[in-house]
Amino acid sequence: MWAPPAAEGFRLSVARAKVAGMEQRVSLVTLAVRDVAASRAFYLDGLGWRAHVDVPGEVVMVQVGEHLLLSLWSEAGFEAEVGPVRRGEGLAPVTLAHNVGSREEVDAVLATARAAGASPVSGAVDREWGGYSGYFADPDGFRWEVAWAPGPVGDLVVP
Repeated sequence: MWAPPAAEGFRLSVARAKVAGMEQRVSLVTLAVRDVAASRAFYLDGLGWRAHVDVPGEVVMVQVGEHLLLSLWSEAGFEAEVGPVRRGEGLAPVTLAHNVGSREEVDAVLATARAAGASPVSGAVDREWGGYSGYFADPDGFRWEVAWAPGPVGDLVVP
């Protein structure tokens, strides 16, 4: 069976017809937002985050990790490039999480988010999986979990 030559750094698995070689990482998380100015006010002014890119009315990008940006992109710009946004009842099937080192930090971050205008979704409670977490919603309804997760996950994700 013929197979094309593999490019440097890539392997081709003929049996599964998949190209291997994409690094295991995420560079951007993009949220399509109705009102970029409202999202900017919430994240930058309310939560105290700093913009890495700020194009009024179009996009705000915030560095949230060493090589990770959170992009708050206008729905119109998002739809023009990616396609229509799903509308209707229910939630987007995604949550974002902000893990911290203690229960007290969970409560403090949830209070900060509420003071910034977040809609409270659920207060922090002990979870079946052994941690402590609560949720808030940003101006577009995206759910953020604020969590203390003892053990290997917490060790990995908390700086």
